[in-house]
Amino acid sequence: MATKRPYGLWDSPISARDTASQLRLMDVEWAHDGETLVWAEGRGAQGVVVARMGGNAQRDISGEVNVGGGVGYGGGEIAVHSQTAFFAGRDGRLWRSNIAHGAPRPITPAHGSVASPTVSPDGRWVVYVHTDGTRDTLAVVDAEGRQWPWKIVVGADFYMQPAWSADGERLAWISWDQPQMPWDGTRLETATLEFDTRGFRLGPIEVWAGDERIAVQQPRFSPDGRWLAYVSDGFKYSQIWLRNLDSGNAARLTELEADIGGPAWVQGRRDFAWETADTILAAVNERGSVELVRFTLDGIAATVHAAAGYTAVAQPCVSASGHVAFIGSASTVAPRIVSLIGAEAARVECRATNERVSAERLSHMRAVSWTVQEEEDEEPVEIFANYYPPTNPDFEATGRPPAIVRIHGGPTSQRIASWDAQCQFFATRGFAVLDVNYRGSTGYGRDYMELLRGNWGLLDVEDAIGGQRFLIDNDLAHPDKVVIMGGSAGGYTVLQALCDYPGAFAGGVCLYGIGNLFSLSTSTHKFEASYNDILIGALPEASAKFRARSPIFKADRIIDPVAIFHGEQDKAVPPDQATEIAASLQRRGVPHFFHMYPNEGHGFRRPENLEHFYDATLKFLTVHVLFD
Repeated sequence: MATKRPYGLWDSPISARDTASQLRLMDVEWAHDGETLVWAEGRGAQGVVVARMGGNAQRDISGEVNVGGGVGYGGGEIAVHSQTAFFAGRDGRLWRSNIAHGAPRPITPAHGSVASPTVSPDGRWVVYVHTDGTRDTLAVVDAEGRQWPWKIVVGADFYMQPAWSADGERLAWISWDQPQMPWDGTRLETATLEFDTRGFRLGPIEVWAGDERIAVQQPRFSPDGRWLAYVSDGFKYSQIWLRNLDSGNAARLTELEADIGGPAWVQGRRDFAWETADTILAAVNERGSVELVRFTLDGIAATVHAAAGYTAVAQPCVSASGHVAFIGSASTVAPRIVSLIGAEAARVECRATNERVSAERLSHMRAVSWTVQEEEDEEPVEIFANYYPPTNPDFEATGRPPAIVRIHGGPTSQRIASWDAQCQFFATRGFAVLDVNYRGSTGYGRDYMELLRGNWGLLDVEDAIGGQRFLIDNDLAHPDKVVIMGGSAGGYTVLQALCDYPGAFAGGVCLYGIGNLFSLSTSTHKFEASYNDILIGALPEASAKFRARSPIFKADRIIDPVAIFHGEQDKAVPPDQATEIAASLQRRGVPHFFHMYPNEGHGFRRPENLEHFYDATLKFLTVHVLFD
């Protein structure tokens, strides 16, 4: 029999330590034998490369090297050729390691940061993305590391996703320039290779797709050398295109009202893979549910039944022998490395958690939406969100629950139907949780994403308020106990909402949030240095908007309790922004909690800090929301 206890005070089967100890599964690749699987995972602050050979136990092959792509927000950790794994180290080097035995060794010097190693078909060369913090390039090194690396492509502000043709005689890659972000406009560039006794050089560079208004990404040559496939958002939704390498003609392969691909926040994103010379496997995002679909080259689509049950598929890869693997999860299934056995069977290769809590004891997310209409003569706009009801079979409560309106970062991003430990942590304690995919989010077509252009700090806040009203109007939350929570750009929306709508929320939880847009534009890292030009406007012309939408200049409007968490090593959002907000709250006696983690950057990784965050946040909500 269930115990009667107020919402928010239930004993959860998920502890703060459980959420803090979860692995981060970052990428997965097959070795050429089709039996050996290699993946990258994050264990706290340490990145590790792991391999499993056939039916043998898995083995860490990266030794003491801290694995992680170091360009922008990271990604692009690993590449595999034959029985050798290549990986990016946070020390700025590329490393190689035999999968079966031996220790890793560097093949490039420690200089700058590296990502996206890509090995030539013959295994002789590794092309990769390099940055010294100011200038980004494509560079190459011989796979043994005997020669000094050299730059092969320069001139653009950014590069990502280098790819070799099947015969090793052509390279393709993506480039773009400020102020564009990689979801605004990019170029698919390619060049033939001219070999000599010392190595090779590139022939004339050609632009094959994309421009300042069309974002292309993920070039991948077909195994038979006939096609180059890539993702383009030129027709409302991101779709797969094919370019015939003989004729030069390009055409859409897929014509869906759903996105394939998403914003390239990290280097190594992969949303499709060639399965054979005639079929492609793609992760299709339909209103936040991302499932694995097989496409033939004549456009026929079929769901991959062996991947059923996973509503968040990422990094699909196919071995030379046709074996498939991916990272999969669902709202009640923590991330896993999954390999497919035949048409109907799947095998779990690695689990991000111990999965000791059954799906029946977890909150099952459901997609919800509502509409807004700015002007009477305009069409209503549908706003999307994911709702997690309070769930715990051991407890029952009366009335309406407290709720958390969560705001994702980016702001160009999306909450999908994936496992979210934070949502489960709170939902199993009796909180309702609503993840708002406000206007400007991805996954709903380019038009929806572009609604936030010039409107950041306005529409995201309006949709956060809309989420609060949705919960209350549908009797899903107590009207006086709705909290807003978010990190990074989501933390900015938290502060903006508390400033512009004082009293609307019972409180706020802000993780590494932005307080001063001027400081953000002048001191953030290169990748986002011009991001505000699109989201708000270019300085100095837009200075009035910057001031009006910077919480630090109106922090005296905040009257609701706030918990603020930040990292001292944050390079994206300078820590002094959090300090200034906290100082304003302190001067005016506004209830608040402020904690700075000395060994964290932008986003928290260390288990002890994550555990502290969850415990501190739960205590804050108990004191200032449940018992207030």
